[in-house]
Amino acid sequence: MNFEQLFKQISPAEICDNVFTTVGTFTGKEFYVITAGKEAHYNSMIGSGGGLGIFFKKPATWSILRSDRYTLEMIEKEQTYTLSYFPNEYKERVLFLGDKSGRDSEKMKEVKLTGVQTPTGNMSFKEARLIIECKLQVLTTVSPNDICAQEAKDFVSEEYKEESQYRKIAFGEITHVWVKK
Repeated sequence: MNFEQLFKQISPAEICDNVFTTVGTFTGKEFYVITAGKEAHYNSMIGSGGGLGIFFKKPATWSILRSDRYTLEMIEKEQTYTLSYFPNEYKERVLFLGDKSGRDSEKMKEVKLTGVQTPTGNMSFKEARLIIECKLQVLTTVSPNDICAQEAKDFVSEEYKEESQYRKIAFGEITHVWVKK
């Protein structure tokens, strides 16, 4: 089946998911996958935090990524990416994407999910229930010096000892949204 047979396009305003459950780490009930690249070469990782809203007067997402992640390199190169949300039955398959780096493995060939190309050429998965396609708008690094709340500052200072462990926030304009038919 091709993409249009599997998914129906909706507007960002029609996304009815609870953002606190879709970002994964808040409840641990759902995990999302961030994917960058084209069909010939792409990479995915599990999302860890983020959100949906308005940024520069456009519907947008924001995702938190470790500075040394291969998927982040690909997002910077491609300037586009997808966020894919899965039914709970795919949890183990999705968690596999967080176990190893695609930089030095064939994890995209090993994962038991089926890659699918969106109409604009980005990659996601046939098993996804919701796909949000984004165009990178801003990529910024969160430094401990940028944090105002002491509890958050203490957490970041304790958890992220080296700059390579600092988190980056990718803000992306939502360009397309698809739901499973």
